[in-house]
Amino acid sequence: MKIYGKNVALEKLNSKNKIHKIYLSKNFNDEEIKTLIEKRNIITKIVDKRQLDSMCNGLHQGIVLEVDDIKTYDLENVLNSIKKEYPLIVILDHIEDPHNFGAIIRSCEAFGVDAIIIPNDRSVDINSTVVKVSVGTIEKIKIIKVVNIVNAIKKLKDYGYWIVGTDMEGINYTTIDYKTKVVIVIGNEGRGISRLVGENCDYLAKIPMKGTVNSLNASVACGIFLSEISRSRGE
Repeated sequence: MKIYGKNVALEKLNSKNKIHKIYLSKNFNDEEIKTLIEKRNIITKIVDKRQLDSMCNGLHQGIVLEVDDIKTYDLENVLNSIKKEYPLIVILDHIEDPHNFGAIIRSCEAFGVDAIIIPNDRSVDINSTVVKVSVGTIEKIKIIKVVNIVNAIKKLKDYGYWIVGTDMEGINYTTIDYKTKVVIVIGNEGRGISRLVGENCDYLAKIPMKGTVNSLNASVACGIFLSEISRSRGE
């Protein structure tokens, strides 16, 4: 896959991950990045801005990298590897906007989430925009792909997790005891969480609001939930 942007490039260059090729604009002048490229002896091609523009859909800042696809993980393997007293997992119920996905990844990394679960279909995939918006943090959190979210929830319950779905008709999100194994389910931007997913949640919880809007952006809602969980756990 192709990823782009200076922050993403720095994360990748400072990691041990393989970089197949780098495309730089003719006037690229970030000396730190250029030094890292030279140090790692990566194949580099100098191109004009129009060629870089054709490679990606966002602000590339004069650099595009060809790398391996982001690694995804198996649910049961991840669950068996978590040794924390209070694990925290986020499920994205068919999120479609790559900017939301990238921002959620960034929040999850910031608040110590152990893994993010996404469905195989009818959902945004891990693409260059997601990587760019995550500002490279996608390399630091495990992404799990599953065929069926409801089946994944049932497996999580077998491992002792409590499932909290976000829903405007739910209870106040601050009234839940998060000092246990917790999964937060974030719904689709327009439809929210699906009926079957909601029926399999232990709690449906809302963020009370005083303004005229009746819902929040998915990534904003996720960040608020994660902040409350961290606060209530004394982290």
